[in-house]
Amino acid sequence: MRASLLGALIGATLVAPIALVGCSSTAPPEPKYGGMPSYLPKAAVKSDSVLTGSMAKPALTTEGDSVRVVLAGGTALATVTGPEVPGEGLPYQTRATTATWTVTLTDATTDVPISVADFTSIDHLGAVYHPQFVAGQPKPPTELKPGESVTFELRAVMAVGEGLMRWAPDGTHILGSWDFEVEND
Repeated sequence: MRASLLGALIGATLVAPIALVGCSSTAPPEPKYGGMPSYLPKAAVKSDSVLTGSMAKPALTTEGDSVRVVLAGGTALATVTGPEVPGEGLPYQTRATTATWTVTLTDATTDVPISVADFTSIDHLGAVYHPQFVAGQPKPPTELKPGESVTFELRAVMAVGEGLMRWAPDGTHILGSWDFEVEND
């Protein structure tokens, strides 16, 4: 009996490390691809960086990114997110849908007028839309003062597809544009 117990212990001692080899937590190394070729130009703009938009050089970015807008006498930071659309995932996709954007204006160094007429959207077919403040939501003040921050929503019914939300704080010159996609699928 003692010999079989001793044999079992020796066998377990030899088999246990072999059985645990498959339980190792060491992952295989990630493949490495090397750097960019030296003959390619270096990127002048960092992704997700704040762009500056002026009359001489309007900014074009993607929804969710911020634009430092240069105004007469100062600057302000503008961010547009969206659009949010109702009915995503429905079995029937319409050719147009309600699109809602959220606009945040902040970090002003001068008084900035806020007017719904200064915002337009254009779709991939060239149609221009004039969004309105969302009914039932608080309307923003008519002016953003230095040190204040304001967030409001704009809404329009527009074609499904690509588009740009544009802001022209003086009513004429577009200083910032945000690229987006209206999707209802």
